[in-house]
Amino acid sequence: MVEADKELTSAVEDYLKSVYAIEVEGGRATTSALAERMSVSAPSATAMMKRLDELGLVERAPYHGVTLTKKGRLCALEVLRHHRLLELYLADSLGMSLDEVHAEADRLEHVLSENLEARIDAALGYPTHDPHGDPIPDSSLRIPASTSRSLVDLDLGDTATVARVPDGDAALLRYLSEIAIVPGQELELVKAAPFGGPLTVRTGTGEHAIARELAATVGIESSLSTDA
Repeated sequence: MVEADKELTSAVEDYLKSVYAIEVEGGRATTSALAERMSVSAPSATAMMKRLDELGLVERAPYHGVTLTKKGRLCALEVLRHHRLLELYLADSLGMSLDEVHAEADRLEHVLSENLEARIDAALGYPTHDPHGDPIPDSSLRIPASTSRSLVDLDLGDTATVARVPDGDAALLRYLSEIAIVPGQELELVKAAPFGGPLTVRTGTGEHAIARELAATVGIESSLSTDA
C-alpha cells in the first residue's frame, strides 16, 4: 500500500494510470500520447506532466515525455488495484455486465478506502484477475507478468480459452459478449483471410469474422491443436 497523499487528486491518479498503461504497452508517455489517451488538449497534458514531475511521480526528458518514478509506479498500481477489485466486485457480487463495470470502477476507484479495499479483497477470495482478465496487483502492489498469448497467434484448427478482452469500450464489450468472446469461453480459429484480412473463429454462438486489429487485443491461453 502507498500512504495517502492529499496531492494525489483524481486527475493526477488518472494520468498516472495512463502513463503506466503506455509503459506496459511498450510506448513512450509523450505529450501527444497522453493527450490522446486522456482525451485532452496537448497544453493540458503538458501542464499535468509538469505537475507530476513536481510531485516526484515522473521524470521528464526533453522530446521523450515522462517515465514513472518508483513512487509514481506504486501510486499507479494502487489505483489500478482499486479499479480492478471494484470491477470484479461489481461483476461478481452485484451482477453487473462486463460493459458496465469499467466506467463505474473509474468513478469509485479514487474514493475507495484501504479498509474497504481489504474487505472486498477478502470477500472475493483474494482474486488475481479482474472480469476482463487483467491481473490485479496484490496487497503489496506486485503484479504478475502476463503469460497469455494473443488470438492472432493461433494457427488454423487451434482451440483456446479466452483469457483477456479490452476493457475501455462498452460497445465493443457488448459485441464481444454477444459472440461469446469473453474470459473463460473457448473458441477455435477456423479461417484466416490472406493479406491481413479478418480471422474467423467458432464460439458457442457460431462462427464470427473479426478484424485482426481486434483479435490482437484478445488474450488467449491453453492453445491446443486439433491435429495433435
